[in-house]
Amino acid sequence: MLQTGKNTKQEVVQINPKKSNGLFQFLNSQKVVPYVLISPFILSFLVLSLYPAIQAIIMSFQRVLPGEVTFIGLRNYTRILNPTFYTALQNTTVYVILTVVILVSIPMLLAVLLNSNVVKYKIFFRTSLFLPALTSVIVAGMVFRLMFSESDTAVANQILGWIGMDPVQWRYNAWSGMFLMVILASWRWMGINILYFLAALQNVPKELYEAADIDGASNFQKFFYVTFPFLKPVTIFVATISVIGGFRMFEESFVFWEVGSPGNIGLTIVGYLYQEGIQRNDMGFGAAIGVVLMVIIFVISLTQLYLTGAFKRGDE
Repeated sequence: MLQTGKNTKQEVVQINPKKSNGLFQFLNSQKVVPYVLISPFILSFLVLSLYPAIQAIIMSFQRVLPGEVTFIGLRNYTRILNPTFYTALQNTTVYVILTVVILVSIPMLLAVLLNSNVVKYKIFFRTSLFLPALTSVIVAGMVFRLMFSESDTAVANQILGWIGMDPVQWRYNAWSGMFLMVILASWRWMGINILYFLAALQNVPKELYEAADIDGASNFQKFFYVTFPFLKPVTIFVATISVIGGFRMFEESFVFWEVGSPGNIGLTIVGYLYQEGIQRNDMGFGAAIGVVLMVIIFVISLTQLYLTGAFKRGDE
């Protein structure tokens, strides 16, 4: 109610719901909602991935000391070409090849087996195979160190004794050290990859199997001509993340050799970065190693996706 002199004017103020709810309607519009939903990912990517990557690239051209930062150009990159880096690159490459072969082929076969009518108690086996992914790699590594210790009473050496073989110094040989890292990674990630393939198997039409049975196709022919084409996208995905995870591997090596492996038999590129950047406080050189690793992963991933036809359109 508004009063002006002797005249009294009554105004009825109506709230426009469109104006009061304008912000809500704006955020709820079809054009804005997708950006609102992906904003947490964008923010986390910018803060936790892109910004550190840019800072690492800048740091790779610097000598970083406590209270002193000096621009030194490409000097850190010229230092990378040394025998220790070549050893780390070789170990990492062998590790990636072995883990990709194991973590693509075996989970695929186990998923096909678990998806068939041959296996009973499927839920039990799926849960059992997935549980290692929930286990801390440090805890699992300590268990593996006890199982594959150098003593004659270790589980692995006792098994070798039963079949008439001599005990093995598992953490002091190049082949056995690589075996330890590969077996730990395979045990850890096997269940997750099985779930990927099991999810893909649900999209295979059952009518195709019925038609293959009518044509008299064998189990191998049904897998090769019916099942595998539907698994190709997931196979490419699993192989790609296995390659990326293999080059980024650090925990599997660290749990077996905290300070350093004898003769660098367990040294990886990330382990070399950790030694130089953290232990020796040479952050600029460590950043340069990280940038080189990022380039290696990027080039190999693009090459792999190109060779597998992942960039082709669906109608080609």
